Formats: sequence, structure tokens, C-alpha cells
Amino acid sequence: MTKEGDSLEIEIEDKVKKFLEIEKEIQVISHFDTDGITSAVIMTKTLKKLDKKFSVKILKRIEEDTIKNLPKDKLIIFLDLGSGSLNELSASGIENIFIIDHHEVIQEIPKNVHIINPELNGKEKISSSGLTYLFCRKINPSNKELAKLAILGMIGDLLESNIEKMNNEILKDGEMKRKRGLLIYPSTRPLNRVLEYCSDPFIPGVTGNPEGVLELLREVNLSSNGKIKSLMELDEQEMSRLVTAIMLRNPEAKNKKIVGDIFLINFFGQLEDARELSATINACSRLDDTGLALQFCMEAPPAKKKAEYLHAKYRQSLVSGLKFVSEMEKIQGNGFVIINTKNKIKDTMIGTIASILANSSIYPEATVITTLAYYENKIKVSMRSVGENPRNLREILNDIVEKVGGNVGGHDAAAGCMILQEKESEFIDLLKKSFEVEMVKV
Repeated sequence: MTKEGDSLEIEIEDKVKKFLEIEKEIQVISHFDTDGITSAVIMTKTLKKLDKKFSVKILKRIEEDTIKNLPKDKLIIFLDLGSGSLNELSASGIENIFIIDHHEVIQEIPKNVHIINPELNGKEKISSSGLTYLFCRKINPSNKELAKLAILGMIGDLLESNIEKMNNEILKDGEMKRKRGLLIYPSTRPLNRVLEYCSDPFIPGVTGNPEGVLELLREVNLSSNGKIKSLMELDEQEMSRLVTAIMLRNPEAKNKKIVGDIFLINFFGQLEDARELSATINACSRLDDTGLALQFCMEAPPAKKKAEYLHAKYRQSLVSGLKFVSEMEKIQGNGFVIINTKNKIKDTMIGTIASILANSSIYPEATVITTLAYYENKIKVSMRSVGENPRNLREILNDIVEKVGGNVGGHDAAAGCMILQEKESEFIDLLKKSFEVEMVKV
């Protein structure tokens, strides 16, 4: 009898055979977050080994014209994208389209689409970069050297706390080091700088507050002799004191959320914190430099300092964004909060802010946080849930978008959509009504 995990492996093997049979120039289209960028680099390095002719495009999202403008004579590969656009791809006139993705599938799979997606096969929690890596390893076993990129994508999609069979395989291939400790990063840098810019977990009175940082370090006796240790240099007792002090400042945070495995990967010739690397890739993309994100993943020496500079800038912007959100007026009700930042926060940052708020102790368990930000004549909407929530967030957005128009993507616990600005009031009214109806049902 075939197990669910095994059937996904068989699916990957089947799609690899189909892929290798097609002799065409390739267009790779990938998402702009860490998972998408690492997927793109894994795929491009594999295609180079195969001596295939290809081009790469990185997208924030699939827009209305994206599919219309696809070349009809090429083999198209979507990475970390495409599962929500199957109807449009069916009508595209393109003969062969491959999708390697892990987002929810709600449309019928057309004949011209070859899809690898755990949502259709076993529902194992695995990133698109993990799936892309397994696809490329099946093409050529020497591609094991790319496992560390899949690990960065996995961490970028916050899947490291629930490692199942396939992710475990990738971790073994990646030859990384693992240590139990506080989940703040980078674990290899002095704690004072790390704590000041720590937004996940958000630490009240410490995040964005240099004086609050020093007070915390003095309290746990980690600021003596002028030298401040890094997280990796702490012994068990020091680590325990630091975790306790942070828990006291954030009492609603669950211990399992702030303590876990720290992954160290060999990158640019030295051991680096995988969370820091993942966040650096993400920062480059969120600040509109996907080219730099790709170069950083390829370990191009000139990219290192530039990427680190952008990451520092991004972290400062995040802290400023969180401060703005904490002070602004919000729409709140029983079990929900709507935060409409309009043009005050970049559309590329609003999802991260929603995630940080969902992981903080600001809102009670099961609260649904919805953030909005303007993008040209549109609005980017991100929705997250605080802790466990029985509601499917993607379904909530899908029901509303069917009425106001737009595109929906994501998962049941973290979803987003894009709507026109002219639909702003209607969208917010429908969203409020949706939550109020849900509360009545409960």
C-alpha cells in the first residue's frame, strides 16, 4: 500500500520524467519572498547543469496581465506561485506549464498543467523551495549541495517548528548544525543589537528601545565587562535567565514559540544563522531588489555587504512600521482587528507586520488580524490569526473577493488578497459583517 508521503515522491518522479522529455526554452517565474527566491536559485542552478536555455522572472504576485503576456512557445515553470490561477492558465494557450507550489488549490487542474503540490497529495507541510529541491535532486543527485537553500526557504515560510518526513530529509542533506535556544536572530551577533531590532517575538519595552535592551541585559547579568555575548555563546543558565526575562515582558507568549531549534548553515565560507540569512533574502525583495536577493543566494561576494545593509534598513523600517501601527486608530470587534495603513506602510511589508502582531501578546488567542496597504491603484490585504483558529482565512477572503473583485492567495491560517482602492469601503464593510456573522454562528 502506498503511503501519502510516498505518493508525493512518486508524483515528483513522474513530473521530472515529463519535464526531461520536453525540449523547449524555459521561462522560470517565481515569487519574490525567501521561499520563492531560494526556489528560483535551486531551479536555475539545476537548469545550468542541464545546459538548458532559460530566463527568470521574479514577481510579487500574478497580476491580470501576467498570464496573457506569457510566451506561448516556451515551457513555463511557476515556483511558489500559480496554484490559484489554474483557470487562467487553462485558457492561456500554452502547451506545457509546470507548477511547484504549496498554496491551496481550489480550481480544477487543466490538462496543460503539471503540478506538484502537497495540498493535492498528502498535505505534508513543506515549502516550495523544499519541493523544488526534491524535484531537482531527482533530476541529478549531485544537487544535494542545494539543500541549504531549501532550508532557508523552509525557515522563510516558518515551517521549521513542525518538521515532517520530507523536510527532515532536506535537513539531513543540508549538513547544518542545530542548537536549542531562544528564537531570536542572528544568534551569532552581540545580543544588544539583536534584541533592539527583534520583532519576532515582539518584546514590549525592548524592541526598538536601546535603553530597554540594556536594562534587560543588566537584569539577567549579561552586560558586564563591556563585552556582550551572542546567543550562541550563552551557557544553559544564561539562556534560561534571558528566556525568563523575555517571557515576563511578554507573558502571553508561549514558551514553544520563543524557544526552539537554531539552525547554522555554512554560507559565504562561514557558519551563519539560517534565520538571519532567510530574513536578509526577504529584506532585499521587500525593498525591491530581487536581483540582489538572487545574487546573495548564489553567494556572490559583492552581494553580501549590500544585502546586509538592506536588511538593516528593512529592520529599521519594520520597527518604525510597528510603532506607527501601535499608535494609529484601528477597526476592532469581537475576535478581529482591521488595520488600514493606507499609504503609510509599503505593501511589501504589511504581511510581515501582520505576522509579527499575530505572534505578539498584543491581541488575544484566535483574534484575526487584517492589515491593508496601498499599492498603486490597488490595496494589498494580509490576514493572520493569533494562535489556533478554526476559521479558514483564505475562505473568508475568497467569499468577499467574489463580491468586490480581486485575487486571493495563501493558506487557511495566513492569507492575502489584492483589491482595487475604489473597493476599499465595501471590502471593509463586508469583512466586518463576515466576522460578525462568524461570531453569531459560534
